[in-house]
Amino acid sequence: MSKGHETATENALKDSASAYLRSARHQPVNWHEWSDEAFALAQAEDKPVLLDIGAVWCHWCHVMDRESYENPPTAELINQHFVAIKVDRDERPDVDTRYQAAVSAISGQGGWPLTAFLTPDGRPFFGGTYFPPEDRHGRPGLPRVLLTMVEAFQTKRGDVDESAGSVLAAIEHNESFAGRAGNPGPELVSKLIESALKQFDPRSGGFGSQPKFPHSGAIDLLLDTASRPSSSTDSAIAQQAKVAALETLEKMSRGGIYDHLAGGFHRYSVDEHWVVPHFEKMAYDNSELLKNYVHAYQSFAEPRSKAVATDMIRWIDEWLSDREHGGFYSSQDADFSLDDDGDYFTWTRDEAAAVLTPEELAIAGDFYHIGEIGDMHHNPAKNVLHVRASLESIAGKYGVTIEAARQLLVSARLKMYAERLKRPTPYIDKTMYVGWNGMCISAYLHAGRVLNLPAVREFALKSLDRVLAAAWDPSTGLSHVVAYGEGTAGKRVAATLEDYAFLGNAALDAWEATGEYKYYETAQALAEVLIDRFYDSVGGGFFDTETGDGSDKLGALSIRRKPLQDSPSPAGNSVAAMLLLRLEALNDRDDYAAKALETLETFAGIVEHFGLYAASYGLALQRMVKGAVQVCIMGDDAHAQELETAALAGYLINKTVIRLRHDQLSTLPPALAETLPHLPVFKEKDTQSVAVVCTARGCLPAVTAAAELAELLSQTL
Repeated sequence: MSKGHETATENALKDSASAYLRSARHQPVNWHEWSDEAFALAQAEDKPVLLDIGAVWCHWCHVMDRESYENPPTAELINQHFVAIKVDRDERPDVDTRYQAAVSAISGQGGWPLTAFLTPDGRPFFGGTYFPPEDRHGRPGLPRVLLTMVEAFQTKRGDVDESAGSVLAAIEHNESFAGRAGNPGPELVSKLIESALKQFDPRSGGFGSQPKFPHSGAIDLLLDTASRPSSSTDSAIAQQAKVAALETLEKMSRGGIYDHLAGGFHRYSVDEHWVVPHFEKMAYDNSELLKNYVHAYQSFAEPRSKAVATDMIRWIDEWLSDREHGGFYSSQDADFSLDDDGDYFTWTRDEAAAVLTPEELAIAGDFYHIGEIGDMHHNPAKNVLHVRASLESIAGKYGVTIEAARQLLVSARLKMYAERLKRPTPYIDKTMYVGWNGMCISAYLHAGRVLNLPAVREFALKSLDRVLAAAWDPSTGLSHVVAYGEGTAGKRVAATLEDYAFLGNAALDAWEATGEYKYYETAQALAEVLIDRFYDSVGGGFFDTETGDGSDKLGALSIRRKPLQDSPSPAGNSVAAMLLLRLEALNDRDDYAAKALETLETFAGIVEHFGLYAASYGLALQRMVKGAVQVCIMGDDAHAQELETAALAGYLINKTVIRLRHDQLSTLPPALAETLPHLPVFKEKDTQSVAVVCTARGCLPAVTAAAELAELLSQTL
């Protein structure tokens, strides 16, 4: 055993805070966390680095762990010839994104597990994703790959170094984004909308073919387009956008990607019909999809959208949130064990029959497509619950009323969920990440307001307060992690661009919902640090990690990245630009407006080539193009709630609804402080509830009737 390697039954990961890393502590591989010490060891022993990047929710990561990294001969091979480093992609997105780009440049592959081979100083020279334990189906086994890499490193060092240099150069070129264009406008927004519409699948909903991801940003961009008054957009495009967005939301909510018993969405579907998903559930997917369904209800009063949104909240409340202290957990694993390929979520016909009455089985079996032959390759008897037929047609088939069929379906669903809860439950990673919490907080604030669910709104505020208390220090900045699961303590991981941008937007959402000035101050403070540490004052746009030349960073971390692509969560530059645009409308800071414009201009020459994958850019640009419309609701009674409901009707990215009490007129952001307190309706010290609509041109006279406000908004927008 080489000096510096542990020989104990547990490797160095036993001290990790990450649940994913800790799960590998008993493996015979001498794993190290990503650290200066690990690379120093590789350089001292002149060994290549085996880098494994995965996640606790990743099925194939666990498969490769069991097949290869728990195999003693394979582990001995690794320990003899490599320094092995394991990374949790949720904990270290900065490491993951760069080595994903490297492996993609080498092999055209990406995803998890990511298996990369690095020089001792961290430069990648070869890689792939999952490697089987032996040669299989044309894919080389990991032992053969390991021996090939060792031989290359030892006998063809010049070629290895040249390859590593070429890979880094390719990544740097791909990240350079030489696509600046001045004055992006509505034509560019239209191109991004058209791109989404061209990829829309009219048969099954969604975009493109298999595998299918939800693409929440594209859905919101289409909903914004569909919700605009007819005078402000092409009516044909608006109708196409409405059909594409609503059909996608409907088909997803009927598919197996949706958990019909517990609520919430799985990560993506392996087929184009949304039937068989990858079963892991992510906080960031469900936050953005919750917004989609809330926005659809907001604009079109779709009962199904409201029902799905409410059901998603039920799942998040029950499984993905700390009800006592506030905050949102990160994920639920796909499986309980490697022998359970989605078995927790799926049903055989016999399993359903064992818990249901014959009448319930008849209705639920037809409604959820529970047959003798199911959908899963590993066990063809297993069915993924999904909806193909209408309840009306099923009721007619069995000669019962629709209401009777509905009652049988409800009782069947409750019984099946109760039975499922007896099964071993896939792991919940209770680690709380700042960015994902920001996304969930925003989603909960939107849902709480639009659906009039005060408890949801209050939990969002409770969660925001916890995140700020645990992870935000104005003098040192944000941490990436709010808290690790299972109460473990870990080293501080620096926050990313996304952490600042999502949390800043969440703080603004909180201010809009409450009028509490502390949340506006927090949003501005976060934006100041965001600009200071991440903004590229020379080239425009934001880096994903704190600025600097990167010369002191290991391996591919030296590469500077400016995230543009939604993957699938909204890209950092788009979210940062949105934050600055929202703040500028409140504080009249010309430098914020200039940096938002520069950020959008930085990518304007190439963004249309990203199409569907740059929808969040389209939303930020749409907000800038259309200009801010602020609806200030003043009051704290039932009538104020009526006005807020009228103001919220219709989702538009540039519309902001701000709820204020009369006693908050003395603590307003600068732009509103210059206008609102001086309006006649407030000078009169009248405590009636009113609404005031403000644009860049000034504030309109206050209105008191909800119908009058709706008409005024229609004209203004």
